[in-house]
Amino acid sequence: MADDLSFRDFTRGEKARLIALHARMAKRSVAGDTVDLSDLQRRVERIEKQAERRKSGK
Repeated sequence: MADDLSFRDFTRGEKARLIALHARMAKRSVAGDTVDLSDLQRRVERIEKQAERRKSGK
């Protein structure tokens, strides 16, 4: 997560999506050592950028 964001900076919907994405990443990583998580990580980064823009007022 970005350094200056806290969990309270996210909306309820974003929090739910982040939790779901992290759960999916955990489920995939249990499946094997060579699992690609980059697609889910990009989604998380996109949500973080939205929250950062909203927090900074842009």
